[in-house]
Amino acid sequence: MPSKSSARLAALTVAAVCSAASTVVLTSPAHADSVRIHDIQGSTRISPYAGRQVTDVTGIVTGVRTYGSSKGFWMQDPDPDADPATSEGVFVFTGSTPKVAVGDAVTVSGTVSEYVPGGTSSGSQSLTEITKPTVTVVSSGNAVPAATVVSARSVPSAYAPAGDAAANGSVNALPLRPSTYALDYYESLEGMNVQVADARVVTATDPYTELWVTVKSYENRDRRGGTVYGSYDSQNTGRLQIQSLGSTAAFPVANVGDTLTGTTTGPLDYNQFGGYTLVANQIGTLRSAGLERESTEKQKRGELAVATYNVENLDPADATFEEHASAIVNNLKSPDIVSLEEIQDNNGAQNDGTVAADRTVTKLIDAIVAAGGPRYESRSIDPVNNADGGEPGGNIRQVFLFNPERVSFTDRAGGDATTAVGVTTDHGKAALTVSPGRIDPANAAWASSRKPLAGEFVFRGRTVFVIANHFNSKGGDQGLTAQYQPPVRSSETQRHQQAALVNGFVKDILAKQKNADVIALGDINDFEFSGTVRILEGDGELWSAIKSLPKSERYTYDYQGNSQVLDQILVSPSIRRGCDFEYDSVHINSEFHDQISDHDPQVLRFQP
Repeated sequence: MPSKSSARLAALTVAAVCSAASTVVLTSPAHADSVRIHDIQGSTRISPYAGRQVTDVTGIVTGVRTYGSSKGFWMQDPDPDADPATSEGVFVFTGSTPKVAVGDAVTVSGTVSEYVPGGTSSGSQSLTEITKPTVTVVSSGNAVPAATVVSARSVPSAYAPAGDAAANGSVNALPLRPSTYALDYYESLEGMNVQVADARVVTATDPYTELWVTVKSYENRDRRGGTVYGSYDSQNTGRLQIQSLGSTAAFPVANVGDTLTGTTTGPLDYNQFGGYTLVANQIGTLRSAGLERESTEKQKRGELAVATYNVENLDPADATFEEHASAIVNNLKSPDIVSLEEIQDNNGAQNDGTVAADRTVTKLIDAIVAAGGPRYESRSIDPVNNADGGEPGGNIRQVFLFNPERVSFTDRAGGDATTAVGVTTDHGKAALTVSPGRIDPANAAWASSRKPLAGEFVFRGRTVFVIANHFNSKGGDQGLTAQYQPPVRSSETQRHQQAALVNGFVKDILAKQKNADVIALGDINDFEFSGTVRILEGDGELWSAIKSLPKSERYTYDYQGNSQVLDQILVSPSIRRGCDFEYDSVHINSEFHDQISDHDPQVLRFQP
């Protein structure tokens, strides 16, 4: 496996002996006449032999991993027991290139260990392994046990059991019910040779040479081939990650909606970057669905077009300026106002105290002009160095671009990184005390996170307040395949606090002017059905306009096979009641392997 993937892959299945969570106490060995692979795996997620030595465990080699620091092989017992809960396969960690081949009949002696990918703090389930092995090849060229077919029929519709309250919500000790819960079903196949057929791609090939497919073609399908994540109870059980035991050069370069025709076969692994993963030694043939990037409609003369676009750590050294400019001009049709998230400072991730981003912004504006778009003007506030999270030294921030031929910006002096914007009245209408300004930047809710940027715009004589947001990320949350069910979403605590502050600021505007046009937009880093958005919407002060779309069209981001909403545009009652707005999630990035950002931009058109 080429070096570009080795760092990520090294973390996938590092030996249990390297993890404090896998410290074992050796006891007397268990002998081959009493211990088979299904005995080692047991009928729960934790091996009944964990921490014990086993000798002469037999199996047929089904896959060999020769790259990264997770070198080893999978073996499977060709004579299964009658219990569907007990897996017949197991991973043998060797630490160096294994001296076995697929089809070898082997006996293995070693220590049974439970390794938690990512460490115990990740909340991941554990992976049963045999470590410190002594391996004997008995014969070669044997038939590999037939692959278990993973299909829409075999995967249950319920995702996971509720965890044991006495164990902090862990499912580890619960008996597996593979005919009832999808996670139990996949766990019952851990380490075994499995197969999917004619599987549709639901997350495009990524830089780590992996993709996601679904075995349930009907499950919450959107019109472009993805699988929509519509609620915390809609976990989309048919999703499965695909990696390869072969060369990355031969790995399919796929977009959402494409299909791996024929069969994709290999051992079923578990890792911290998505959970259950088919590590293929045979991959189906890629059939393209011909997915094309979308373009929105051009705003009419009397319509104001407002967009949000996360440009993913854009700095002057990046090679994506022309592509971002083309997207803004040709796919977004040159919106009147664009809220940009993740604009980095003038030297990107160099951690030298630089905070200004004028070079980054000017380079993008010039590229937009070269692409045939307007010469935008910009407004932003430089953050305090390394105070807003993101890549160290990058100093990401939100930036307003606006087309001065269509809209004007009301500048009110005094806004800086630490001064809080307030709301006052001007000629009987709401006005900001500073413009642009930051909302309550000293509040602990914004610690190591981006502070909202508020500004006053005027379109055809009507003031529009725009608040650009980039809420706290989901980093640190437990994954959907965590041992704790339901998973803990620890990061949302800070987002809830942030949402309350933004909602309170909007309340202040509406208290001064009930019919004010207010837009809060950006990378909210949470779903349209989330508690974060409920707090942001409040008692009707705001409403997430992406909910005006059919549920099958509500997505801005694609993660682990789930098309989901992170980027949103929320509107005040005066805009919502007008019923003449149009909302568009413009899919130009999230579904494609050659994306220039991992987010799709959003556009709102309305008549102020």
